[in-house]
Amino acid sequence: MILGTGIDLIEVARIQTALEKFGDRFWKRVLRPEEAAYCMSHKRPAPFFAARFAAKEAISKAFGTGIGSQLGWLDMEVCRKKTGEPYVVLHDGGLELLKKRNGKIVHLSISHTEAHATAIAILEGDGP
Repeated sequence: MILGTGIDLIEVARIQTALEKFGDRFWKRVLRPEEAAYCMSHKRPAPFFAARFAAKEAISKAFGTGIGSQLGWLDMEVCRKKTGEPYVVLHDGGLELLKKRNGKIVHLSISHTEAHATAIAILEGDGP
């Protein structure tokens, strides 16, 4: 059963500006170290940072909470299978919220160009 859906679209330039202005302070607030390392492994990391930012926004919308006291940036992690397919790992508040919502899994799809990044998340579970 689908319990929630979320979608997000962001301009890569917005993330590029945040990275230039705040550097490590920005990504350490939004991404877990493994996520940041993956992004920084690319010649142009901003689209990859933007895709993960959009993914976390989409996940928070699928939960119906947004980013805040119930679900923080670091409660969600965007990982990659060997095939490149993204998947979600929830930590701390994310795991608590998943249990509270009787969720089983968060499906995720992300995409980006040089200018934009987008993500869609679907929260699946047993329902209330």
